[in-house]
Amino acid sequence: MENFLKPTYYFDYQNPTINKYLETLQESSDTLIEKAKKLYLMVRDGFQYNPYKIVLNPNALKLSYLITKKEGYCVEKSIILAGLARAIGIPSRLGFANVRNHLGTEKIERILGTNVLVFHGYCELYLNDKWVKATPAFNKELCKKFGVEPLAFNGYEDSIFQPYNSEGSIFMEYLKDHGTFDDMPFELFKSEFYQYYGHLINQKVEDMYVTEKFPVNF
Repeated sequence: MENFLKPTYYFDYQNPTINKYLETLQESSDTLIEKAKKLYLMVRDGFQYNPYKIVLNPNALKLSYLITKKEGYCVEKSIILAGLARAIGIPSRLGFANVRNHLGTEKIERILGTNVLVFHGYCELYLNDKWVKATPAFNKELCKKFGVEPLAFNGYEDSIFQPYNSEGSIFMEYLKDHGTFDDMPFELFKSEFYQYYGHLINQKVEDMYVTEKFPVNF
């Protein structure tokens, strides 16, 4: 279990930049499950979901950098949740899957050329002597737009995308499981992105911009 608690290059939770996000939780007398639930909501709704800005650079996926942003896509938000969980003593790991978004916007499908989201990121937390899945990607405002209830997380049961929306239409379909990892598998992630979305690399397509360049001022 030690591997799922230690700081890493990506889970650099000892960096001072994250202290303000943890003070209340660290000082609280809540159980780890209660802390995990609060942390989940903090990440789900505190960082707006934005899949249009992707930086394929290891520096851009470090917790200490991601925490300075106000938005992120599924992989980024899962790193934030997993990294902050380790910081308060909850073992964590990352999981990845390919999913088909049946209710996605025409815009993102047009840009990607598909409604399959490759290497969708989620998090697993070790609570109550078992691993439970947590998916903090979609904030509550976005869920309202899709007509689905925001994903809740109770610390005991898996929290994964709903197969149907509130009207009974197909919403999310899991296609492939890439497994779980004790750290961000950057090279695998990059390889999958190139394979499926290579046409987006280092160019702007509508509002989406994918680059390998990292801001030099961080």
